[in-house]
Amino acid sequence: MIQMVYERVGESRILSEVVVATDDKRIAEAVDAFKGRWIMTSTDHRSGTDRAAEAAETLGLSKDDIVVNVQGDQPLVHPESLAEVVGPLLENPGLEMATLAFCIVDPREITDPKDVKVVFDADGFALYFSRSPIPCPRDSDTVFPTYKHLGIYAYTVHFLETFKGLPEGALERIEKLEQLRALEHGYRIKVVVTRHDSPEVDLPVDIPRMEAMLRD
Repeated sequence: MIQMVYERVGESRILSEVVVATDDKRIAEAVDAFKGRWIMTSTDHRSGTDRAAEAAETLGLSKDDIVVNVQGDQPLVHPESLAEVVGPLLENPGLEMATLAFCIVDPREITDPKDVKVVFDADGFALYFSRSPIPCPRDSDTVFPTYKHLGIYAYTVHFLETFKGLPEGALERIEKLEQLRALEHGYRIKVVVTRHDSPEVDLPVDIPRMEAMLRD
């Protein structure tokens, strides 16, 4: 699975380098097996974004460089979606963080807590992320789209350095969602709606579902 993610990410023309950041030698060995590049990071990180911050420091990136963080359990990640998430940061140097959302087509994902939902304002900036269905309609006959948050982020190295120094937020602790740390401390997250879904393998039950998607 790591190799599939690595290779699909490597097809993106927006990226100059692909590196696996891990704290587990088994993953490093798996990356060595397909001749990929990896960086060993601390086991003490609170989130993947904190791990990305250490990786950026190890790579010696400048503060204006952009880091794209893709979770290693997304074998269907589409290379085009990486250009989509980076786009707002390239277009507006004042932005420091962006992420992706996908309009849910599988009703199961609306109520499944492992599929994170997101709501955003009229300018496309995140208002909230939750494992619960959001928004929640008062009237049962209300029809509206529900957006799933995809675990793909883009940030400037400058923001990563800021993020890792922020204390854990109360909402972050409750929902176990690292992006809420940024919102709780007043930072904006640009949400880009993509047509490319990128489901994650979180539980054993996800494996046959993912294999069916890969066959399709």
